Amino acid sequence: MKKKIFWGLGVIVLLIVAVLVAAPFFLESKIGDIIKNNVNNNVNATLDFSKADLSLFSNFPNAEVSLEDVVLLNKAPFEGDTLFASKKVALAMGIGELFKGQDEPIGIKSLTVDGASVNVTIDKEENASFDIAVPSDEPSAPADASGDGFNLDLQSYSITNTNIVYDDQSTGMRLVISDMQHSGKGDLSAEKSELDTFTEALVSFEMDSTNYLNKNKIELDAVIGIDLKENKYTFLKNEALINQLALVFDGFIKINENSQEIDITFKTPSSDFKNFLAVIPEEYSKNIEDVKTTGNFMLEGKFNGVVDEEHIPKFNIKIYSDNASFKYPDLPKGVRNVFIDTKINNTTGIAEDTYVDIDKLSFMIDEDKFDMTAHIKELMGNTKVDAHIDGKMNLANLKKAYPVPADLDLKGLLDVDVKTAFDMASIEKEQYEKTTTDGKVSLSDFEYNSDEIPNPVKLKSTKLTFNPSTVTLNELSGTTGKTDFNAKGTIKNLLGFMFNDEKVEGDFDLSSNTFALSDFMVEETPAGPSEGKTEGEKTEGVAEEKIKIPSFLDANINASANTVLYDNLTLKDVKGNLKIKDEKATLTNMTSSIFNGKMAFNGEVSTKEETPTFAMNLDMKQLGISETFKSLDLLKAVAPIAQILKGTMDTDIKLSGSLTDDLVPDLLTLTGDIFADIMTKEVDAESAPMLTSLNSKLNFIDMKQLNLDDLKTKLTFENGVVNVKPFTVKYKDIAIDVGGTHTFNKEMKYTATMEVPAKYLGSDVSKLIAQIGENDLEDLKIPVVANIGGSYDNPKVSTDLGSGVKTLTSQLVEIQKQKLINKGKDKAKDLLGDVLGGSKSETEGETKSTKDDVKEVLGGLLGGSKKDTTTVKTDTAAPEKKEDVVKEKAKNILGGLLGKKSN
Repeated sequence: MKKKIFWGLGVIVLLIVAVLVAAPFFLESKIGDIIKNNVNNNVNATLDFSKADLSLFSNFPNAEVSLEDVVLLNKAPFEGDTLFASKKVALAMGIGELFKGQDEPIGIKSLTVDGASVNVTIDKEENASFDIAVPSDEPSAPADASGDGFNLDLQSYSITNTNIVYDDQSTGMRLVISDMQHSGKGDLSAEKSELDTFTEALVSFEMDSTNYLNKNKIELDAVIGIDLKENKYTFLKNEALINQLALVFDGFIKINENSQEIDITFKTPSSDFKNFLAVIPEEYSKNIEDVKTTGNFMLEGKFNGVVDEEHIPKFNIKIYSDNASFKYPDLPKGVRNVFIDTKINNTTGIAEDTYVDIDKLSFMIDEDKFDMTAHIKELMGNTKVDAHIDGKMNLANLKKAYPVPADLDLKGLLDVDVKTAFDMASIEKEQYEKTTTDGKVSLSDFEYNSDEIPNPVKLKSTKLTFNPSTVTLNELSGTTGKTDFNAKGTIKNLLGFMFNDEKVEGDFDLSSNTFALSDFMVEETPAGPSEGKTEGEKTEGVAEEKIKIPSFLDANINASANTVLYDNLTLKDVKGNLKIKDEKATLTNMTSSIFNGKMAFNGEVSTKEETPTFAMNLDMKQLGISETFKSLDLLKAVAPIAQILKGTMDTDIKLSGSLTDDLVPDLLTLTGDIFADIMTKEVDAESAPMLTSLNSKLNFIDMKQLNLDDLKTKLTFENGVVNVKPFTVKYKDIAIDVGGTHTFNKEMKYTATMEVPAKYLGSDVSKLIAQIGENDLEDLKIPVVANIGGSYDNPKVSTDLGSGVKTLTSQLVEIQKQKLINKGKDKAKDLLGDVLGGSKSETEGETKSTKDDVKEVLGGLLGGSKKDTTTVKTDTAAPEKKEDVVKEKAKNILGGLLGKKSN
């Protein structure tokens, strides 16, 4: 029997376990559908989530529904905006709730939200993105008909790692609560209950572009009484921390259908002056536990009234301190005679009627004293300001008395006495004539150090005079790095710059003995790892130096400097006009001495885009050629051969392109042209591999003796390629025409064409000309072309000189042959003429012998009669042999006449 009982119990337990295990598979789709349908049918928004899980064990005896990647998207007029998103939302309920029918509401006992983001927006037309309830005149039928719904029976809840943004564009108010951790526990199903809560977060608050809180730490540990019938929430027991300042609250908030009633008071639990230091963020005030203080500090306030579309609660906030002091234990000086008397009030409940009275704000460090009074009316409307600042301060004492940021190192004597009165409406309408600012500010021996600037800024003297419409800079002298400067001028709209984000307009005269552009380099660190690398190769961003033209400056500057250092250049006696506007600097009538010559330039430089650009016209006179082309990377790339010229030149340069971060031209982007008039008589050929190689191919030319008189050349360049228009140089009586192209990395493609007189072509050619003996052949020329390729440092030179000389030699040989042939024919004619009836004036002996020989030869050749008047000696030789001798003799004579030798 017992076995049957245990067996029956075992079966029941197994069935229960089986149900608990199987239930999620049957019910989780139901839960997900219920949630989606309930929400989407009752709000003007769309709820979705990636996954819905149901667990019966993790929170036993309760069931837990977990939703992952929850998103609630707005519909018009905020179409597509994310109102709510969360990594996870978990709901806990009794297991029995899962088995209720469709017409029964499900009771929720606990709620957990993690990694949430809430974005609430009110647009300029005062439409609110959180107003997503379906209007009452529209049917919400599906939910009502089915009876699907929830019953809030919360015992506890938690919201972790959450960010909330409230952006009211209609009022210019923005509240950001970040890294919020909030939890509460209590029986919210009861009509009256107590909710025990804890909250900590970072709070930022901005209104009309003025930042009042910036990630200030806030904690609130409070017990809140809840009356669900009256919708009333009362502070029962609480303590709040704002930064390190403790506050206690009392009162209630009651939510009505169209308004909220507020009656809350708060105050500091003690009057210790440490409370004042606690208001300041901890990163600036540091640890205040060991700070010695005297005097008191009190912060108290009250909010009372109705909040609706037209009203805010009336309030009165007092901040008060009387003759207090404080001293940090590790700092040499203290702050004393601290007086604070400030009130922030609204007595009507109309937002525009808020006002601030700073009746007194003063303190002393040693004998330095600072005083300020201010009255600000209509804080939420057309703000009106009437303020007076009066003080003398050794700025170095600030760091000796208060833990200012480590990178803030101030030095100097400040003397200020300024009164100002203005209203924001006049400033917004740029009616600065309705504002009044009078007084003087002077700053001497000021020194400012910061990690954001490369060198300390030292101001020897600064004097400003404030007038109703302008600020006069009477004196500004100082140094930074190698740079010294003196300036004076006027600033026209300082208030517009301070309150309207307008540009500073002004006219200035700036002079300097030495002005180094590198002293104004600014380090910028990229936001993330460098791109183009794999994950394992990514490195942190490296600080880059960039020169940026200030976007807030709209100024006209008449500048002069004895020396300007720009990259590796030294410019002397720089003068001209500089206009800065819209991140662009326009240079007009600028002149300078450089490389022992003069330079005038006009143009512009812009840093508005990510890649800076420039366009410039330069007119250079009597510049040292070698120094110019060795120092300027631009000209070195454009005309590398010019480095070997010794002398001066005049040149006009027009160019434009991109700049590097330190405002040096990026050669590969340059476009422009150069016209140069060269004045030189010397060439350092040994320093130019191209000329050395060319000289080896044209050994009849001495490159050192090139005639460069009246040399003019024009270059154009674009996309890294330089096109050299043909120009002519001379060597003695040889004109050499040069033209071609090269790239900025010195790859060349040139031709040098010349007509070379034959006398320069070697001893063999000269000997042939001498043998021919014709004077007109001395002027004979042949065309020679030299092709120059390769790189400037490793040139490849080829010429057609060899083939030209060979062709000329062949021509000269033919001329000589023809001339000898012609000469032989003339001699033969003369001899034949003499024989056949020549002159009687010839001498007897030689002539007679020649005639006899000729007659004998001719007789033999022509086969004449054997009879002759001349006695022929008898020869023992055979007649045939005698005839052969005659023929051979004739051949020798004719060969001699024709310039040929006998075989």
